[in-house]
Amino acid sequence: MTCEETAHSAGISRASAYRILTECLHKRRIAARWIPHDLSEEQKRRRMEIAQQLLHRFHEEGNEFLQKVVAIDETWIRDFEPELKSQSSEWRGKGSPRPKIFKRAQSNVKQIIIFTYDCKGVIMTDRVPSGTTVTAVYYRQFFKKLRRKMHVNRPDLLEKVVLILHDNTRPHLGKDVRELLDGYSWEVLPHPPYSHDMSPLDFDLFPKLKINMHVVRFSTLEDLSASVTRRIRQLNCSRDLTGIVDLPKRWDEVIRQNGD
Repeated sequence: MTCEETAHSAGISRASAYRILTECLHKRRIAARWIPHDLSEEQKRRRMEIAQQLLHRFHEEGNEFLQKVVAIDETWIRDFEPELKSQSSEWRGKGSPRPKIFKRAQSNVKQIIIFTYDCKGVIMTDRVPSGTTVTAVYYRQFFKKLRRKMHVNRPDLLEKVVLILHDNTRPHLGKDVRELLDGYSWEVLPHPPYSHDMSPLDFDLFPKLKINMHVVRFSTLEDLSASVTRRIRQLNCSRDLTGIVDLPKRWDEVIRQNGD
């Protein structure tokens, strides 16, 4: 109900209704929180079960469990990332008009990049050629490249049972992919659908990767790719990527929210 509707129902002035709501009842108007998907009760239950399972395993194995996790996900990198709401805010006097932002259409300068990282940082990025779809066949070849890369910069990780954390898109669940991972003796951790908040790349890497790319315009794919490479090096050197280490807190929060 609006303040006017409340005042009309109570038979009082709008000013009185506003004062009662804010000063006596300590109410405030808040905007709706944006969420990527309206979860069903079954999906919430599944999220909670998986969070409990992974948190229990962490409590049993300790930090060694997290040190074996390799998170994988892909995202679009575009020539222009619009300004964040926090970046566009300005200090203005009372009664000043809001600043205006005009939506800018995206161009064809964009690329899908698959990112792989663990508790030490980004292991490998794979730039998917323009016009190419990430199929099960492509994803299988990606894992072969990843294993070769890990022989170079993560040989200690290959001595353990690698724990793959990726989402449930169809290419990730392909039979050929599963057979390859079984041949490597790599284990795939369970991950519930519509759960970006349980994916370290979504809640940690991607926001930190793109924060410096907002409102910067890249004229070519090469410039865009070079910017991504520089940012990845910065993140690896600064040790700012904490998504893997933060996973137990995420799982605990999902449990406390009953899967929401």
